[in-house]
Amino acid sequence: MHVVVVESPAKAKTINKYLGKDYKVLASYGHIRDLPAKDGSVRPDDNFSMDWEMDARSKKQFKEITDAMKGADKLYLATDPDREGEAISWHVQEVLEKRKLLKGVDVKRVVFHEITKQAVLDAVASPREINQELVEAYLARRALDYLVGFNLSPVLWRKLPGSRSAGRVQSVALRLICEREAEIEAFKPIEYWSVAANFTTPKRKVVAANLTHLKGEKLAKHDIGNEALANDAVAQVEAGRFTVADVERKKTKRHPAPPFTTSTLQQEASRKLGFGAKRTMQVAQKLYEGINLGGETVGLISYMRTDAVNLSNEAIFAARDLIGQQYGERYVPESPRTYKTKAKNAQEAHEAIRPTGISRRPEDMAKYLDADQLKLYTLIWKRTVACQMASAELDQVGVVIQSEDKQTWLRASGSVVTFDGFLTLYQEGTDDASDDENAEKLLPDVQTGDVLNLGPVTADQHFTQPPPRYSEASLVKRMEELGIGRPSTYASIISVLQDRDYVRLDKRRFVPEDRGRLVTAFLANFFKRYVEYDFTANLEDQLDEISNGDEDWQKVLREFWQAFSGAIDETKELRVRDVLDALNEDLADHFFHETEEGKDPRSCPTCDDGKLSLKLGKFGAFIGCSNYPDCRYTRPLIKAEDGDENLPDLETGPKELGIDPESGEMVTLRRGPYGLYVQIGDLDPEDKKKKPKRASLTSDMKAAEMDLQAALKLLSLPRNVGIFPETGEIIKAGIGRFGPYVSVGKTFVSIKEDSPYTIGENRAIDLIHEKMEKTQMVVLGQHPDEKKDIILQNGRWGPFVKVGRINARLPKDMEREDVTLEIAIEMLNKKGAGAKKKAPAKKAPAKKAAAKKTTAAKKTTTAKKKAPAKKKTPAKKAADTE
Repeated sequence: MHVVVVESPAKAKTINKYLGKDYKVLASYGHIRDLPAKDGSVRPDDNFSMDWEMDARSKKQFKEITDAMKGADKLYLATDPDREGEAISWHVQEVLEKRKLLKGVDVKRVVFHEITKQAVLDAVASPREINQELVEAYLARRALDYLVGFNLSPVLWRKLPGSRSAGRVQSVALRLICEREAEIEAFKPIEYWSVAANFTTPKRKVVAANLTHLKGEKLAKHDIGNEALANDAVAQVEAGRFTVADVERKKTKRHPAPPFTTSTLQQEASRKLGFGAKRTMQVAQKLYEGINLGGETVGLISYMRTDAVNLSNEAIFAARDLIGQQYGERYVPESPRTYKTKAKNAQEAHEAIRPTGISRRPEDMAKYLDADQLKLYTLIWKRTVACQMASAELDQVGVVIQSEDKQTWLRASGSVVTFDGFLTLYQEGTDDASDDENAEKLLPDVQTGDVLNLGPVTADQHFTQPPPRYSEASLVKRMEELGIGRPSTYASIISVLQDRDYVRLDKRRFVPEDRGRLVTAFLANFFKRYVEYDFTANLEDQLDEISNGDEDWQKVLREFWQAFSGAIDETKELRVRDVLDALNEDLADHFFHETEEGKDPRSCPTCDDGKLSLKLGKFGAFIGCSNYPDCRYTRPLIKAEDGDENLPDLETGPKELGIDPESGEMVTLRRGPYGLYVQIGDLDPEDKKKKPKRASLTSDMKAAEMDLQAALKLLSLPRNVGIFPETGEIIKAGIGRFGPYVSVGKTFVSIKEDSPYTIGENRAIDLIHEKMEKTQMVVLGQHPDEKKDIILQNGRWGPFVKVGRINARLPKDMEREDVTLEIAIEMLNKKGAGAKKKAPAKKAPAKKAAAKKTTAAKKTTTAKKKAPAKKKTPAKKAADTE
């Protein structure tokens, strides 16, 4: 028997079908071991030796592998083709060796970049040994992250109460977001004006042109800085007579973008599909591991963690054949396109992300994929095919228009696509649908010397805009440019920042929370070197050198630890006063804004001479008065522009918004333990069970903008949208703890593009159908005892059946199609469905009986309880912790 170990059960099931009965394919469920979350797991004084621990879940799942190895003659380690996959294989081999289960067993590492039958068979036919350099790069990265996290986080907790933790790469990513926010806050808009004119050609065609030169001088973007200058420019244009001074014509080509890497896939999925990095990688993982295509499970895309942009010859020529058949020979370039990665050290998966079969068109796959899978597969398929298509050809035209005295110039430009090439299928960075901003402008045919008739002249006011906040796409792009982290880690970095409440997403843009800004300011002042972009990028380069065998991993760790441990030791002498002084200076512009009246923003509003500053309390930072304890004024860390001057009043009572026209009761804005909310009326002291209607403000709602109309709108939810045709149940729309939703029965669907106030019945039905198709919900029939429907559906951990609140997962060897009503009833009964409720047992006089136990009996009982402690099995315990 040959044992094959992969990461996931879905992958195991697919590969098992390819390899046949002589192979047993089992899943490790990701990493089987990790560093224990306690001090001493990495020991710098012992040449960075590490302790590894297997948790209870991993022990249970790994037992299946150890049982299978007892009769095996070969072990194939077939985990993912990157550093993490190499590390998982190394862990599996290490544990099995320690348990003496590899004696006489041939251990090999196999790697494939797509889960197709041919790729798997080829990999098994060409095995190799575990790559020790990749393992050492993993060990170095894991040790670095542990040493930073377990040494820096306690410093944060002591010196900056309320902080969560700090990470080696996450802290640098957080710095990017916080610095961008600081740029936005410090930004001073500059006013400028643009002047445009419409001209009519001799053939009565209109040419729209922009003013570029005035009084013989070329205009810079901000030269027309106010309305008076703009009006003067308009007057000068209106006074002139104009002719065409020059017509510039040139042909250009636009080339297709390379196929996807991990980073570019995350960026495009964010821009085009609205997917976050984590969601993109989860969906891509399912496409890679395999989809059931009418009875056969096939991996639809190649491995999705890669820096490479090259394609196999097989994929290139398959794409060229399809292009010729579907679009015509003109769309096939003379020679295949090849691309080279810009990454300094591309990941070990040596091919771009592509469909495993170009002939599997998205429209053919639609019936097998859920909505998210189809969107992502379509994006990957189009990008892959487009990268092998002919370039688009454009005619670009520039027309220079001059006044007779040559003092006033205007310019019109436009282009037209003469051959769409790859644009017929795919355009990077925009929606596939036509977009007015990206539409090509075609100019009428004009010749040098043509006299033009001047039409309307207009001046438009503009203001310079601050740099935009980072979206997931732009943050990933910036991190990649700086060399911070690696594409396979971006999704987890972003998730950690959100989980720690250091940042939040607002309109798909990252906004740093005050907690995040405090952490960044602290690190920038006292651990500056470790949040510098160059330092982090250089460390990533060193990890790459380790994976190439060009650097010793323990040497890299020693050099890092020597400087880092010294920086940690220096903070022991750091006083809280030093921390506050630094933070007060760094974040002054953020927390204390200039007022229009010119009043000192740090003046205390309740005492005459007090000054406001940042304070640290048991539960974190706040703003307080310098005259404490005589003056006890405090306020939370809320930026002035985001709050409302009346907010402090909510601490002592609600803010009245107006009378509800239906009930005649007062609508109020209040602050509760879980945030701000609006309420109609008050609690009835005589009937405390009858609660007044209330609704919480969502994160994107500003208290300052909450008036009676907005409050009543919020209190109108949830509202009835319509009737769900299949069940006759009412469809509701509302706002829950996870945001806006529509629901029917117990099926809830989050809505992002639609509003719960306006969403219509048909749209809601479509969204619910889409959710049901995704979960493949099927009603099998009614449970005889529970008198409720039994439902079969897909969940996070695979298919399961449920009745009421009782769930039962399908066994690994059972397919959805095999589940009948009888089988479901049997599975649910084992979980407790239909069990008769037992009457509560009568209280027996147990205490009295216990009291009559003899002293000897007590001693016997005690001895029995202590007996297991005498048995010592250190060897077994050590093995269990691996």
